[in-house]
Amino acid sequence: MALLPTVILLAAGRSERFRAASGGLDKLQAPLHGRAVRDWALAAVQDSGLPWHVVERSHTAHLDRPGMGDSIACGVAATAQAQGWLVLPADLPLVQPATLLQVAQALQTHAVVVPTWQGERGHPVGFAASCRDALLALTGDSGARAVVQRYGAALLPVDDAGCVHDVDTPQALVEAHRRLA
Repeated sequence: MALLPTVILLAAGRSERFRAASGGLDKLQAPLHGRAVRDWALAAVQDSGLPWHVVERSHTAHLDRPGMGDSIACGVAATAQAQGWLVLPADLPLVQPATLLQVAQALQTHAVVVPTWQGERGHPVGFAASCRDALLALTGDSGARAVVQRYGAALLPVDDAGCVHDVDTPQALVEAHRRLA
């Protein structure tokens, strides 16, 4: 692999839906087979061997109601010299390191790469360095949808249900426990 993109692990969200449904528990800190949800996602990133950067709440605390777009822009700014980026929300504890590597490889020939599992779009979404300025301009809670639309996305089928199974609700956490069992 000639160019190694940097994985941006998004861990700055407020987890409002999960907190409301779980009595205040932060989904990224929720226990999943002996470790926090976030730690599962981070382990997959580390196991991929790709460079990485975690965007924490403290990185976006200066903003009024920061959203996913703000977090992505923050991560890209912190790694501005990267050769591209894989954007991975930290609430995907079952994503496989091989998926990250497949998306990174596909970035060699595409500006934007979206992995799919059984036709459903997932994460990490890969962005080539040519998307840097558009990613830096992101704000609000719509993530990088506008960048994906602007550049078009190469859809990459992967054999990884973990790329689409986030832990946004307590029921999704139960499902993640079941899948790991």
